[in-house]
Amino acid sequence: MNQPKRRLRSSAWFGGDGKNAFMHRSWMKNQGLPDHVFDGRPVIGICNTWSELTPCNAHLRGIAEHVKRGVYEAGGFPLEFPVMSLGESNMRPTAMLFRNLASMDVEESIRSNPIDGVILLAGCDKTTPALLMGAASANLPAIVVSGGPMLNGKFRGQDIGSGTHVWKFAEDVKAGRMAVNDFLSAEQGQSRSAGSCMTMGTASTMASMVEALGIGMPDNAAIPAVDARRGVLAHMAGRRVVELVNQDIKVSDILTKTAFENAIRVNGAIGGSTNAVLHLIAIARRVGVELSLDDWDRLGRGVPTIVDLMPSGRFLMEDFYYAGGLSTVMAALDEAGLLHRDAVTVSGKTMGDIIANAPNYNEEVIRPVDNPLTKEGGIAVLRGNLAPSGAVIKPSAATPDLMQHRGKAVVFENIEHYYERIDDPDLDIDATSVMVLKNCGPRGYPGMAEVGNMPLPAKLLKQGVSDMVRISDARMSGTAYGTVVLHVAPEAAAGGVLALVRDGDMIELDVAGRRLELMVSEDELAQRRAEWQPPQPPQGGYQSLYVERVTQADAGCDFDFLVGRRDAGIPRHSH
Repeated sequence: MNQPKRRLRSSAWFGGDGKNAFMHRSWMKNQGLPDHVFDGRPVIGICNTWSELTPCNAHLRGIAEHVKRGVYEAGGFPLEFPVMSLGESNMRPTAMLFRNLASMDVEESIRSNPIDGVILLAGCDKTTPALLMGAASANLPAIVVSGGPMLNGKFRGQDIGSGTHVWKFAEDVKAGRMAVNDFLSAEQGQSRSAGSCMTMGTASTMASMVEALGIGMPDNAAIPAVDARRGVLAHMAGRRVVELVNQDIKVSDILTKTAFENAIRVNGAIGGSTNAVLHLIAIARRVGVELSLDDWDRLGRGVPTIVDLMPSGRFLMEDFYYAGGLSTVMAALDEAGLLHRDAVTVSGKTMGDIIANAPNYNEEVIRPVDNPLTKEGGIAVLRGNLAPSGAVIKPSAATPDLMQHRGKAVVFENIEHYYERIDDPDLDIDATSVMVLKNCGPRGYPGMAEVGNMPLPAKLLKQGVSDMVRISDARMSGTAYGTVVLHVAPEAAAGGVLALVRDGDMIELDVAGRRLELMVSEDELAQRRAEWQPPQPPQGGYQSLYVERVTQADAGCDFDFLVGRRDAGIPRHSH
């Protein structure tokens, strides 16, 4: 074992002959631990978001056992601990409401305990950014190990994708193209193994971001959850984190501006979720790296989407892994001059070393750069009087003919108003209309729920309309699709211009020109603002704190008091 030359942080708890060291060691020994594990070797925390209420993460206890083997093998001492688990499928009103809370749990769990390095076990959408945000602020050596995607969904001879086919089948039922019984019979076939969504939704996107940032091991993004190689990756991560501690390589040494630039371009190439915009900005600001919407737009321009996965394309994460995975994608970006090869990674290799000679086993799934799914795949950032601080759209999931559009607004004041109104037969709406949803942003919902992809009205679906321009201060699921403008900032609840939009107003969308304009005079807007009343904030509890201190979407929706690094240090004695 390559022992560190310095005194480790955990020695402040376990080292020496005094009263406090006696207490710390003695109480730990009630678990049957021998003397020699307290000999100054690296203590590795295994931060686990396992929960049976989080289906994507319900297998992580098994993954933790693989990590422990690797830690022990490298001469470390692994200790597993739980933190708040954020399950996208069950949590209401939205898991995003609790991302910042979970990050606080992670940060303070690391800081307050005798930990020298940490493995972050993540899976479902918000667990990855929450763990990385907390670990970035604590700034110890860390590696993220994702739980991996489910096997491809199967239904009556076709592959079906998590989320993506929920939206598609639900629209088919609404349009009368699919029977309800057929819809319900697809449930088990969609989710047929352990793991997270197997589309390029937010879970798979964030697992890809982990690998692209270099904070995860090679192949972290794509190995299916039930593939034995996921266990091997966890084992090797356990070995490697001990080495990171010995070498004193911290989160801040990995998460540099260069790493974030790589990740942004990779997101465009894979057709990644718009949610990655919020999460990467929040993570960057925790570690002290300035990252903005302008960076997203600048770096995303000219990046083609070459991964043909749902919701943008045809295939699923299992196919992606067999085709070569993220290394193949990054190798293609590198050949196009769109990757920083010298970026360091937790593996001990540079990104260039990892992707050298990465093969492509299926050019239908991972296309050549000169035959992309979408020529401009990067997230587009829109500005204008309707979104002065910015809004985003995912071009790879949008309808090309709607990327430049002008239409009359059909306004929904909140999500309840949308459900009340959308299928009213008298609703004045057609295929050229622009659907506008307000008060679903970070403060308005609160928590910025994934409701921005508003399903179309039944009467238009029955007419064969498959997409419309939709605008909201909400988010949308990474598994969803459509010409949807999201994250409008400032949001309606914060007094943004979105709050002032009324039925019949003309709205102009120009993605190529990066514009989003409400065609209403400044005098009229001033009059409407004078009449506007802000919504009542929550009274007491966590939601009250959230609404009071959350930043807007362009700043990552973090709490203002959590931004920045505080490092772990060694807290004062407890006795």
